[in-house]
Amino acid sequence: MAEHADVARAVVDEAGTTLAAEAGIRMADKPAALWQLLVLVNLMSARISAGIAVAAARELNGAGGTTPDGMAGLSWQDRVDALGRGHYVRYDESTATRLGECADLVREEYGGDLRGLGERSGRRVARLESGLREFPGIGPTGAAMFCREVQAVWPWLRPYADEYVLSGAGKVGLPEDGNKLAELVGGDDIAPLAAGLARVARDGGLAERVRRRAG
Repeated sequence: MAEHADVARAVVDEAGTTLAAEAGIRMADKPAALWQLLVLVNLMSARISAGIAVAAARELNGAGGTTPDGMAGLSWQDRVDALGRGHYVRYDESTATRLGECADLVREEYGGDLRGLGERSGRRVARLESGLREFPGIGPTGAAMFCREVQAVWPWLRPYADEYVLSGAGKVGLPEDGNKLAELVGGDDIAPLAAGLARVARDGGLAERVRRRAG
């Protein structure tokens, strides 16, 4: 167990920056932060690099799209321009449309507050994932990404470990079980551990760096 804890700590230290943190989102159980996370996940759901998606999210936030009302208040062209500044150019027009549709859905279904999504799910993971997939542009992968990140501020969701998290765990010799992974770190580090393991799943070189760091 001690060795596993060392590896888990190495994952957090080497690769545990959450996607929200990369995008400059101050995660909190508040409407604006949850909306910004939904936008980021939407951007990352396209076949585009994570770095470009993060840059595009920053540009949209800088343009005023930090809330559903703010995003709805941007014109379609404003959104296209912000995406372009983030070099999100292959899917800029369709994504600009989707983000407007997502803003409208959040306002109409949840009164602009995505905390209602968690409440409506009855704190059931499958129902939460299903609710997320109702947003244009978000499929199973995007829903899992949102859950991995939002567990930082929704403790009832912990531990959330999707297939990428468990695959990453296996690559560095950690238990492929969400509850056992959660036992290796403190509550505040569960989301960073999940973020790191999801990266490890996609990057064999990162797995090797984690093993070296753990000694």
